[in-house]
Amino acid sequence: MKTVVKGRFALEWAEKACQSLMGQFEPIKLPPADRWHYHQGVFLCGMHSVWQETKKEEYFNYFKEYVDKLVDAEGNFYFARDELDAIQPGLLLLPLYQETGEERYKVAATKLRNLLKTINKTSEQGFWHKDKYPYQMWLDGLYMAGPFTVQYGQQFAEPELVDLVLYQESLMRKNTKDEESGLYFHGWDENRKTPWCNPETGAAPEIWGRALGWYGLAVVDIIDLLPENHPKRAELISVIRNLVENLVRYQDEKSGLWYQIVNKGHLEDNWLESSCSSLYVYTIAKAVNKGYIDASYVETAQKGYEGIINHKIEEHEDGSLSLTGICIGTSIGTYDYYVARDTSENDLHGVGAFILASMQMHQLKSQ
Repeated sequence: MKTVVKGRFALEWAEKACQSLMGQFEPIKLPPADRWHYHQGVFLCGMHSVWQETKKEEYFNYFKEYVDKLVDAEGNFYFARDELDAIQPGLLLLPLYQETGEERYKVAATKLRNLLKTINKTSEQGFWHKDKYPYQMWLDGLYMAGPFTVQYGQQFAEPELVDLVLYQESLMRKNTKDEESGLYFHGWDENRKTPWCNPETGAAPEIWGRALGWYGLAVVDIIDLLPENHPKRAELISVIRNLVENLVRYQDEKSGLWYQIVNKGHLEDNWLESSCSSLYVYTIAKAVNKGYIDASYVETAQKGYEGIINHKIEEHEDGSLSLTGICIGTSIGTYDYYVARDTSENDLHGVGAFILASMQMHQLKSQ
């Protein structure tokens, strides 16, 4: 089954999104420029998936140049030592080491792995999202650290790292699940000291689209990394099935997109957001592709993907495109905080999510 929207296959949309930003920025100047940062990491992970499919050297060389401008010959580089976000771009180091055999990539990856030894933890041994958010775990963190840590553990014979990530996921699920919607709140505060948290549970008050999208992406990727006979695999497949069943309930009927606050689309000031919609399309399409959910969900993924292209992508005369309606970086807050957030065009975690979604749509199996 080849997905075609506005006359282009999904792979063409993915390449067009890559080319649009490649034409605008040299790798090290991707915003925020000259930094080891997950915005670039998400976008370049999308580009890596395009390279895996097309084997076009321009994509490999582009994400390699980003890493090489930041990681020196000895594997030294500057990164934030107090946050899970810093680990995410490590997903670029592992394939670079596999492809080139250059030791510096392994050295750099090991520095990120060792961040897990020093980052602060809750009483349940859950990682704080960042030091400046003490005793808080966020859904975002499962993607920021999870897939890298699982792959590192598998690649360098530390199987206990796989168990560590699975334990972190179980804590997030236990502490953020909203029984009414079947979805997950943005995070929670173990100390119950933040103004936004539920005083009884510590949970955040809202289900923010992109955080839930990071969680879905992380879980579906982690399942894919586990061996078929892993004791936790069936449990996580059940988690993904439940998540997708409930996401479908909140998909906007008219546009196919999802809302900034996912379960409150009926409120007038809520709005349809691009990055979460892309992440849900990725999660659903990959879950279909891997056989974790029924092929009938193809329709949901297709509707969401068409919605992104039809409602959120602007094409320009020079052949480039802009993805609009991407929520800027966001902490945890109340409803009013989320819906008042600014949006941007071609924000990297939005474009990265769209490329990743496009690649799963490219591989989508028919019903």
